[in-house]
Amino acid sequence: MFCLCQVQEMDKQFEKLDKLLKKLQDAHEESKAVTKAPAMKSIKQRMEKDVDEVGKVSCFIKGKIEELDRENLANRQKPGCGKGTGVDRSRMATTLAVKKKLKDKMAEFQTLRETIHQEYREVVERRVFTVTGTRPDEETIEKLIDTGDSEQIFQKAIQEQGRGRIMDTVSEIHERHEAVRDLERKLLELQQIFLDMAVLIDAQGDMLDNIESQVSSAVDHVQSGNTALQKAKKLQKNSRKWMCIAIIILLLIVVIVVVAVIKPWSSNKGA
Repeated sequence: MFCLCQVQEMDKQFEKLDKLLKKLQDAHEESKAVTKAPAMKSIKQRMEKDVDEVGKVSCFIKGKIEELDRENLANRQKPGCGKGTGVDRSRMATTLAVKKKLKDKMAEFQTLRETIHQEYREVVERRVFTVTGTRPDEETIEKLIDTGDSEQIFQKAIQEQGRGRIMDTVSEIHERHEAVRDLERKLLELQQIFLDMAVLIDAQGDMLDNIESQVSSAVDHVQSGNTALQKAKKLQKNSRKWMCIAIIILLLIVVIVVVAVIKPWSSNKGA
């Protein structure tokens, strides 16, 4: 019941996370080619909705894992299911595998967050170059990333090319800034689940190592006992063998002595 019901239920949730991650990756790729603020806003709304769903699914899985931990402790009270038994180690190993799976999945979302941040920087740099014809320095890029305010940077271009055309780019950069800022914040919230799982994995991994060490030690003791028992049985068998030989030799000696004393051949001669 432990594996069949709860773990399979979590596997379905992991499949949801896989699909959501793919949707977010695709939406991010789509956003890189967008040059209009309304289109960027639409993508932002879709991505925020998906990230919110990621948070809900992740918290659900985390809650189930915590439930498994409680059940594992309670199960140790049952006969034959104590700490270090085969049943206990199986449950612990299964729970640990799920924790690692969630931790790895959260790491994938953090990788996406880092990718979004890095490629946002590259997109902003290209936008500035497209409008001004010159590559912006690091300070200019950092200011745009931090504030999303590009109108001042484009003042010269506005004077030369007209406000209407340039303001489309200004609006798009501002909308992109808002989108990246909000998405990074939401994805960063998942980092706490990643850290929680990392702590639990380390703690449970050490516990499993200790249990395995104790079990291995117990097995070694049992094997040593079996070896000693086999040696004892062999010695006992050899002792019986030599005892039988000694008895036979003793009987032969007794027979010889008796025959020598009675001397039956002497009686035959007297007759």
